[in-house]
Amino acid sequence: MKKTEHGGIESHGFKNLKRIHWNLSTPELYEEIIKRQEGLLAHLGPIVVRTGHHTGRSPNDKFIVDDGVYSADVNWSKDNKKISKEHFERLYSRIQAYLQTKEVFVQEVYAGAEPEYRLKVRVITEMAWHSLFARNMFIRELNRDILKDFEPDFTVINLPRFHAIPEQDGTNSETFIILNFEKRVVLIGGTSYAGEIKKSIFTVMNYLLPKKGVLSMHCSANVGKKGDVALFFGLSGTGKTTLSTDPERALVGDDEHGWSDNSIFNIEGGCYAKVIKLSKESEPDIYECTRKFGTILENVAIDVITRRIDLNDDSLTENTRASYPITHLPNIISNGIAGIPSNIIFLTYDAFGVLPPVARLDKNQAMYHFISGYTARVAGTEKGVKEPKAVFSACFGAPFMVHHPSFYAKILGEKISKHNVNCWLVNTGLTGGPYGVGKRFSIEYTRRIIKAILENELDNVQFNADKVFGFYIPSIIPDLPAEILNPRNSWSEKDKYDETLRKLAVSFNDNFKQYADKVDAEILKGGPGFS
Repeated sequence: MKKTEHGGIESHGFKNLKRIHWNLSTPELYEEIIKRQEGLLAHLGPIVVRTGHHTGRSPNDKFIVDDGVYSADVNWSKDNKKISKEHFERLYSRIQAYLQTKEVFVQEVYAGAEPEYRLKVRVITEMAWHSLFARNMFIRELNRDILKDFEPDFTVINLPRFHAIPEQDGTNSETFIILNFEKRVVLIGGTSYAGEIKKSIFTVMNYLLPKKGVLSMHCSANVGKKGDVALFFGLSGTGKTTLSTDPERALVGDDEHGWSDNSIFNIEGGCYAKVIKLSKESEPDIYECTRKFGTILENVAIDVITRRIDLNDDSLTENTRASYPITHLPNIISNGIAGIPSNIIFLTYDAFGVLPPVARLDKNQAMYHFISGYTARVAGTEKGVKEPKAVFSACFGAPFMVHHPSFYAKILGEKISKHNVNCWLVNTGLTGGPYGVGKRFSIEYTRRIIKAILENELDNVQFNADKVFGFYIPSIIPDLPAEILNPRNSWSEKDKYDETLRKLAVSFNDNFKQYADKVDAEILKGGPGFS
């Protein structure tokens, strides 16, 4: 189908459009964004946009079509909710009618830096800034001749101004994110939060890649000067982006990767960094990206007169974001492909203050902690007292995992064994007591721990097994006080430490019961015990 300003997307059922903007460049999209008053041009060149009442993802509004074929592989859960084919078709036909006489923007891009596992993605949007987001976040095809014949493997249709009718459409609200593996299409409506575009394709890759023996991972990755690769898993707030952005190491990617037989590779071509209270001192590289042409700043405060931004202002949301191509960063692996990992680091923010700053994991422990995906958050209670709450997100990314967590863990375990990969648990949270008593490990200490891991400084150090969790705690790390390595030593009340540690262990075991019937007994041995 020839691509013109009035045609080329008839295969999606879209006809009689006012205009189709094909693969506009960044400057062209800037012109459209400003002309349509979708955003403000800020000092030094980023574009500032607002996402309305949705300032984050809408997990309760995400569905997968129960098609009876592909859906047989789906691990149905609160993260993977069913919607019928009939509801999908009815909604899609209304979208086809909605787009008649409207303008749309199309970006044709790739997900997956490794050509063998690459997905060709077409992103159709009604807003210009979402087209720029797709251009920033995925891998661009710069050859216009190739784009002429580009046929997508998957299509995302993003329409923030189109709202569902829940009673009629089988949705939970007017907002919807619907994946249809049979039709190879994603429908997004009723939300302007751009992260839905990126995460919907990540969900697609989490379905497709493992079926080819490739582990899809919600992690960041970097490479040392000797070519050694490290992976960093961790939920929001654990330091994944901060710790993987290292001046001594080149960044492969900050969020989504695949691990094949021969390499790890970035699924994306851009970064989507949280920027609330970001400072030049703590994150110089990311800070510079907030001052560059091409960067989208989501819900960041801006003075409409001076056009200066304020990264400390959280009046709209704490989830302020910057979307930029990875080429904005100074030290990257430009093709997005690196070798087999030497080290895997699971980051956790332990608000109970009982986990060590670093522990070595054997294979079974690594698989157990991978499936658990633990961190802790501090939530306000009715009396205003803030207490920690254990949070578990399978594979450190439950909302995006389509298969059962054991499927991903099995591939991980095979790769750890085959390549003899070192696995570590690093606590970036509290020590010396729970929230309100303990203090957070300093970023300097954590960076020193990461350096010791990546430079093999712990190879000849004595390790001691933890009596409850069984992982192995180093007795010494150069430049760090020895007393912080065993968390029990930093608590003044040892009985309270022992009690809190056991409570956390019970939380782990209770959470893992939902997976017990699908995992090998060996993995269960990787969890905490009470000898």
